[in-house]
Amino acid sequence: MLPSGIWRLGVLFTADKRGGSIADWAMNGYVVLLTLVSEVLAFTAVGLVARWGEVFPRWMPGLGGRRVPTAAAVVPATIGATILTLVFTVIAIITTVTQSRTDGDPLPADFPSKAGGWETVYFYASYVPLVLWGPMLGILTYAYWRRRRSATAGPLMPSTAGSAC
Repeated sequence: MLPSGIWRLGVLFTADKRGGSIADWAMNGYVVLLTLVSEVLAFTAVGLVARWGEVFPRWMPGLGGRRVPTAAAVVPATIGATILTLVFTVIAIITTVTQSRTDGDPLPADFPSKAGGWETVYFYASYVPLVLWGPMLGILTYAYWRRRRSATAGPLMPSTAGSAC
């Protein structure tokens, strides 16, 4: 997500963002908000490999130290992986192969992949990771589910009380 977010923030420095159909302040706000929300949502995938994805952190009132229910992570991650794969991977492949938009119209002449030179290289370098995000999140979710399914039912957090020998 980060490379595409950086590329997207570059829109803030272009003279005409949408052919004048949307005010610059509105487009700037949209681009920044979309980038921030995307990065925050992408960060939640870290929970599939980090300790806080298995046990709620102690600082969380009422939940601290308890197991994270496997379904609480797997269901949203599966939905997210499916949506990301459909939206970015399938659409990117169709757009690239057919050189048309999803509504069937041809790509505009100023579409970043048609610009040529370093702009096209920068565009693809920024968006290829996004195209892979859905399938990679699906693989990560499956690995999390397998790991959690095979885990024992015992506590994950060591006891803070001293044990007598």
